Amino acid sequence: MQKSYESNYAIELKGISKVFGTVVANDNINLNIKYGEILALLGENGSGKTTLMNMLSGIYYPDAGTISIAGNDISIGSPNDAIDYGIGMIHQHFKLVDVFSAMDNIVLGTKGKYEKPKILKEKILNISNKFGLEIEPEKKIYNMSVSEKQTVEIMKVLYRGAQILILDEPTAVLTPQETEKLFIILRKMKEQGSAIIIITHKLHEVLDISDRVAILRKGKLIDTVKTSHTNENELTELMVGRPVSLKIERPETKYKKTILNVVDLSVESEDGTPALKNVNFKLKRGEILGVAGIAGSGQKELCEAIAGLVEIKGGAVLCNKENIIGKSPDEIINLGISMSFVPEDRLGMGLVGSMGMVENVMLKSYKKKKGFFIDTKPSRKLSEELVKKLDIVTQNIDMPVRMMSGGNVQKVLLGREIESNPNVLITAYPVRGLDINSSYLIYDLLNEQKKKGVAILFIGEDLDVLLELSDRIMVLCHGEVKGIVNAQETTKEEIGLMMTGMSLKGDDQDE
Repeated sequence: MQKSYESNYAIELKGISKVFGTVVANDNINLNIKYGEILALLGENGSGKTTLMNMLSGIYYPDAGTISIAGNDISIGSPNDAIDYGIGMIHQHFKLVDVFSAMDNIVLGTKGKYEKPKILKEKILNISNKFGLEIEPEKKIYNMSVSEKQTVEIMKVLYRGAQILILDEPTAVLTPQETEKLFIILRKMKEQGSAIIIITHKLHEVLDISDRVAILRKGKLIDTVKTSHTNENELTELMVGRPVSLKIERPETKYKKTILNVVDLSVESEDGTPALKNVNFKLKRGEILGVAGIAGSGQKELCEAIAGLVEIKGGAVLCNKENIIGKSPDEIINLGISMSFVPEDRLGMGLVGSMGMVENVMLKSYKKKKGFFIDTKPSRKLSEELVKKLDIVTQNIDMPVRMMSGGNVQKVLLGREIESNPNVLITAYPVRGLDINSSYLIYDLLNEQKKKGVAILFIGEDLDVLLELSDRIMVLCHGEVKGIVNAQETTKEEIGLMMTGMSLKGDDQDE
């Protein structure tokens, strides 16, 4: 049974600390949030944001300190306890059963699943009307857009009586239009008295939606500031501890040669449905072609098709006018095509989790070695250089990469690909999960490769970054190209419309 209290503060954290071995994840955190307030939580990777929220949601238990809900000290020993106290967390990766309806997912695990469908539907629609949510209770999850699935996740915690909501990177895979729609919902929930904590790396969204911003650095609460009294540069400096330029360069290059030509490329997904449908585009040397699209629009299949990892159902992929369809991944690598792809399982492609940096760096070149013995000195030297250049946090270069944070794993993967001196670099979500400082380091590295004449296919989630970094942007929707536009002559709104299926006339398809 949800507990109800009267207090101005929804949550008060007093002296919260959490230690894992020798790592102090949270160090004497004092933080509060009021009912009817949106608090943004910012910090670099490893700053302690996730650990702090995991203690609120019942996944971890604090080693020291107290948590108060509405003025009463409580103990949260499990996610069920968190729900009982009115705390609901909406994770970045949805926890829904695809073959179930929205209503089935919402009531799953509650006593409501035993009620008549008509009564359940009425309850769900009453909640949706209260907070301005749009939902079709009987619609199957597999037929929903990303935005609709997120609405179901929000409804799940509201149905359980949550008055305090924690949202982890809620706009990571939303279009600008869907993001604005979500923000309208959050503002409505705020008006209804909900307390909302939002974790995001997107500073412009922080300034748009929050009332206050709490900044963590290395496990400590650095400051809590009113959103109306701050800006992106100040927030970045508070996170990193020093001024950081937020400008992404877009260097001009003189290269004109087309190095990659994709013609009528078609690929099927594992279940036999079309994943890519007659995709056409060209990529020049010294160019960054950004790829935008809602998650699952064919980005993964595009990367894997060019890298020779999936079967091609039709079309051609020409690298320097040579068709690479049918070639093995090793043969494609020898042509100078490197792929850095970061799936949800960051160790699922390209790196072996049980190996250290040295061995993983060697994976790219060991087949070129002659003889029975392999000299590890070059790989060891390169690993040490990557640690310094990319600020990779690890105990030593022989430590298994699975013991690194996700962000550091990404740095190892991308650094190795860049150091292989490719002609074409395919990089998908290279800054996913990285803090601002590390992200801008990656953007600088990509621009360095661009200046050297490397052709870069950059698949990203943040449209602001795509617009600043890319020379052109290709938009995918349900496996089809809806437009290729000049990044300096388009808008987020225009790209967002194409991401939802609107075709753009007069595409800049290259000559």
